[in-house]
Amino acid sequence: QVQLVESGGGLVQPGGSLRLSCAASGSIFSDYAMGWYRQAPGKQRELVASITNGGITNYADFVKGRFTISRAYAKNTVYLQMNSLKPEDTAVYYCNTKATYVPAEYWGQGTQVTVSS
Repeated sequence: QVQLVESGGGLVQPGGSLRLSCAASGSIFSDYAMGWYRQAPGKQRELVASITNGGITNYADFVKGRFTISRAYAKNTVYLQMNSLKPEDTAVYYCNTKATYVPAEYWGQGTQVTVSS
């Protein structure tokens, strides 16, 4: 089992910034990708950004140029720096990890991000 613990969500004004963190613990895979998804009320969960074990990143079009994903390998932690936040970024943000070579995937409990004036 892998446990993912997210932190860093909260309330921010439009144009503001937040940084989300997700720390993995437990039976961590030897090779795994990490990512962030989000789910707004009444909408499906969608990919925000991901990063492979080799550091290759992928972003949804709606966050390109505003969000940056990074990871600290020694800490088994992934970060999401969110800048120029918009009200439509309001959602619960979920951390995800997927093993590269075996069919295993885990989710965090989610952290609320609210962008409002």
